[in-house]
Amino acid sequence: MVINRNRTPLRARDMTLIALFAVLIAICSWLAIPAPIPFTMQTFAVFFTLLILGGKRGSLCIILYLLMGAVGLPVFSGFQGGLAVLLGPGGGYLLGFAFAAALFRVITARSPYTPAGNIIGCIIGHIVCYAFGTFWYISFYGDFSTLAGTLAVCVLPFVIPDIIKLTLAFLLSRRLNILLHCH
Repeated sequence: MVINRNRTPLRARDMTLIALFAVLIAICSWLAIPAPIPFTMQTFAVFFTLLILGGKRGSLCIILYLLMGAVGLPVFSGFQGGLAVLLGPGGGYLLGFAFAAALFRVITARSPYTPAGNIIGCIIGHIVCYAFGTFWYISFYGDFSTLAGTLAVCVLPFVIPDIIKLTLAFLLSRRLNILLHCH
């Protein structure tokens, strides 16, 4: 199931996988623990997608997911959808997934199958997602003097759960790739 990560055009199989993984991200966004910014399995699904599909197809998948939500499909946390969610205070974290995917693609372009490159791509991508979402949140409320307070609410509670989700995504993707290459 590891997809060809070079510059070949998308085949029907690739497009099917992109669509299926977009649905996986949606399903994982619905698995939530309520909070001002909900704890979801969405982060796991985003980085699992990147690790399985690679940077190009993973990026396309995340863009598809965001477009599905933008047109109103209830693919975001709490079964929400629409531009109001993407343009609201938490929308920066959602849009940050696209930037994280682009960065993952750049980092893993030279050696997409190396564990170190994938780990670095996930960690740096997630930091970019945090940064984009945090500054979006602050700019939404128009008060840049509260960076520490915003980090305390929007980032710090999520660091350990996100490390666990990234680790799970990495371990499961490695296992899945090993299983698929054995047969």
